[in-house]
Amino acid sequence: MFLRSLACTLLLASSTLAVPTLGCAQMADSGKPLASPAATAGTTLGDAKINITYNSPSIRGRKIMGGLVPYGKVWRTGANPATTITTSSDLHFGKLLVPAGTHTLYTYPSEKQWLLIINKQTGQWGTEYDVTKDLGRVPMTAKPMSSPQEVMSISFENTTATSTELHVRWEKTDEFVKITK
Repeated sequence: MFLRSLACTLLLASSTLAVPTLGCAQMADSGKPLASPAATAGTTLGDAKINITYNSPSIRGRKIMGGLVPYGKVWRTGANPATTITTSSDLHFGKLLVPAGTHTLYTYPSEKQWLLIINKQTGQWGTEYDVTKDLGRVPMTAKPMSSPQEVMSISFENTTATSTELHVRWEKTDEFVKITK
């Protein structure tokens, strides 16, 4: 962690470098970009803006659901730094009221039912989960996928002025929760 911070500080402090710089959260301890690239998802519900930042891992020949992403344990829902969601207005995720601001997203996968976890802790590495900071947990709905998806994604779909669906997809899994204004 120290080496990553030092490399990032030196890279960002130098204004003479002609290479694009990545944020500290996007660099490994070696100073190289992380294997799971940064990604974003965003949408608008009327005047409410929602933005998610995450890192998207790839299958790369691994067993994902029930393997790399174990059932019955909290998953960081991405890779590297914790996945964050920022909303400009209070919104309902399922029946859970989420206040405007920045929160962290986790999931609790199982073979039968996934839960979306909204957590108040922010700025941590994805594996640093503190259950005492949970705002709440919301059941997700599964949607079948006909073919595997190599790169994990988070997206908003079926968006209207008052609602959207937040989808998490990877391998042959598509889990989503409805968000309403």
